[in-house]
Amino acid sequence: MIFGMWDAVYFKLGPIPVDHIIVTQWVLIVLIGLIAFCSTRKMKVIPTGLQNAFEMIIVWTYDLFGQIMSKEHVAKRWTPLLSTFFLFILVSNYSGMIPGSSHIEGFQAPTSNWNVTMTLALITVFAVQIAGLSEHGIGGYLKHFVSPMPAMLPINILEEFTHPLSLTVRLFGNVLGEEMVIAFLMFMVPFLIPCTIMALGVLVGAIQAMVFALLSASYIASATSAGH
Repeated sequence: MIFGMWDAVYFKLGPIPVDHIIVTQWVLIVLIGLIAFCSTRKMKVIPTGLQNAFEMIIVWTYDLFGQIMSKEHVAKRWTPLLSTFFLFILVSNYSGMIPGSSHIEGFQAPTSNWNVTMTLALITVFAVQIAGLSEHGIGGYLKHFVSPMPAMLPINILEEFTHPLSLTVRLFGNVLGEEMVIAFLMFMVPFLIPCTIMALGVLVGAIQAMVFALLSASYIASATSAGH
């Protein structure tokens, strides 16, 4: 289901078809949930093991996103969402690094499908609007659409639509392109070059996850800033 709307439908939930990409997402969500549950089941004052690793990720993302969102209460409110974006996209990117996964149903990275990346981007857009409205109120937030002059209204509205488009295309294009390159090189040179590309893919997968989360954080920071 890379270019089509639905492909390899396993079953339906009412009128909604469930294909292999959706099932893969469910598996990844359950995996992340289990890790989070095991990390927080018996929390200690001095963390060890999974708790320590999970706390390191949370603290690191909070510090990183907090630098972008200068208001502490905004950072505390939206860091959980941004950290979830990062973890889900990271695990999704890495799930597609299994050799030949781009041609195996159920093993393709969910983020190589534009439906998935668009959904993540739309969540960001709604989060930005909610953040702006909660910070400035309806009147204060809507005022920015006609700033610095009413003639800017069409451009400001268009800008809100370019955010999800840029997030969708950037993540989808990079992950899909990486999978296609690895698949092609695996066919041409079965071992050496694909291993090198896959090692680079580990770094690229993390960077793409961080870029998506950072851009989302910057959009929220812009919507909640004093000069918005």
